[in-house]
This record gives sequence, structure tokens and C-alpha cells, in this order.
Amino acid sequence: MSSAAILARPPQTATVVPVRCRGVVKRYGDLVAVDHLDLDLRPGECFGLLGPNGAGKTTTIEILEGLVAPDEGTVEILGMSWATDAAKLRQRLGIQLQETRLGEKLSVEETIRLFRSFYERGPTVEELLEVVQLVEKRKTWVGKLSGGQRQRLALACALVGSPDLLFLDEPTTGLDPQSRRAVWDLVEQYRDSGRTVLLTTHYMDEAARLCDRIAIMDHGHIIAMGTPAELISTLGAEHVVEFTLANGAAPQAAEVQALPGVTSVRINSGQISVTVREVHTTVPTLLAAFERAGIELAGLSTHHATLEDVFVSLTGRRLRDE
Repeated sequence: MSSAAILARPPQTATVVPVRCRGVVKRYGDLVAVDHLDLDLRPGECFGLLGPNGAGKTTTIEILEGLVAPDEGTVEILGMSWATDAAKLRQRLGIQLQETRLGEKLSVEETIRLFRSFYERGPTVEELLEVVQLVEKRKTWVGKLSGGQRQRLALACALVGSPDLLFLDEPTTGLDPQSRRAVWDLVEQYRDSGRTVLLTTHYMDEAARLCDRIAIMDHGHIIAMGTPAELISTLGAEHVVEFTLANGAAPQAAEVQALPGVTSVRINSGQISVTVREVHTTVPTLLAAFERAGIELAGLSTHHATLEDVFVSLTGRRLRDE
């Protein structure tokens, strides 16, 4: 995939803070969806915003995109405000929604040409078709596209204005592995050109691969923020041991916590997750303790600590469960 044409024009104001929020609040009746949010994005970074359903993530993104006005606080996008600079901002942003509704009876080429007509600058239709690998589908109606092809068309529509700030809401949902990696390459090249990307995803490997920094949001607050490595280090251990016991038995968390090298224990629906410093020390001790107690294991696995483990530790849920 060649993205040279799309990346040819440098961002207009590379030194301006792409996103700055201070004390942002959004209420829906008695529900506080976003609760005094402070957030800064840096020029030229890919920033990941993760959170379970109901965390306030979607509302936050809608506020940043100018779709929803906050009840309190201030929001600056590329040094401007939606209240006074909406027309200018729309020329500078690219947005791919989680589900983009496009004209079913328009062709791929017609759709891109229509969106391109809204912007003063940007790549040609031919360049966009090549970048999102839809050259062979240019005459195909949108209604005839597969889910993955629609995602790629939505991405092309987000790129038509050569934006300085790109919002990508689950950009690779429905894509095959090859297309996912092609999108990853494009996002990385876009970021490396000095532009900023705000990404949401339900794939932890995608967040770890693409994001320079990640914020985890829950109940309207950002509860953790940092690089993927920094977030993983907050677990205080490099490995996770997961096991289940036969006959639905469940040990007491305090008993497992007392084993050498264990930093935390979580029990959910019969599955026990234990973060440990040295898996080769803790696992034999754990197995010996179960044998002495006459407890039989139904299954056991180990893996290096990941962003998924951080997410579960902080929110009590797995991201893909949402």
C-alpha cells in the first residue's frame, strides 16, 4: 500500500496541541457520562482511548468531534473552538465512525468523489482508491460491498481532506488479517508524518501496536494513562497465570495471594487470574499447595502480562466482552 500522496502535505500547525480538554462534563439527566475530564493529545502521536460500554468514551469522542456540546469545561481542537471555528475545523479533521451510513446506490468512486468535494485540499480519488485497495471495486455500488470493504471505504472518506487530526473509531472491525495490517501501516505512516490520530479499538493487539499512549476510561473518568509498557508495568508483574478448578471449586483469594511471587489475584466466574513476578517459581508452589489440599485442576495457562490484563485489573471486564 502506497500512502505517499496522502502524506505529501505536512500538517498545517504541527506545534499546536491537537486536543486540549479541561474540566469537561456531559450529563444526560441524572447520568454523568463525562465527569470533569482533563485530556491533552500531543502532535504526531497515535492516542488510544479504551473503555467498556458506559465508560463515557463515545460521549467524549462526540464532544471532540463537535457532534455534542459539553455542559461544562473547555475544549480546544487544533487551537480552535467548535463554538467559533466550526467551519475551519471541519476542513482539518477526518472522522471514521464505528458504523458509517453511505448511499447504497452510489458507487465506491462516486462516494469518494462526493466526500472529496467537501474539502479544499486532499488526495485525488485515484490515490484514495489505491490506498484503501478498492480500485477493482470502484464501479461497485456501496450496497454490494462486504463489511470489510465498507470499512475501507469509510476510511477513504475520512482521509479525503488530508486531515491534521484523524479520528478512527474501531477502524479494522470486519477486516481480514491482511487488510488490518494494511490499515495499521497507513495509520503508522500518517502519525510519522507529524499528524495526530485518536483511535478507539476492541483489539488489544491493535492498541499495543499503534498507540504511543493509551487512556483507559471508566465511569466518565480516565482511570489510567501511559504508554503500553507503562500501563503493563502497573501490574507489578511480568506474567499472568490463569486456572480453573475441577468440580467448580474456588480457592480463597487470600490463600493464593500468600504464595511467593504473587502480586494480585482476581476470581471471576470460576476462573482465577494471578499476576506473578516469576512464573517458574510460583506455578510449582501453587500446584504443590493444591495437591496438599486435595484440589484438582481443570485447566491452567500462563502468558506474559498484556494490556488486556491491565484493562481487566482496572475495570473488571475484558475489552472484547463489550
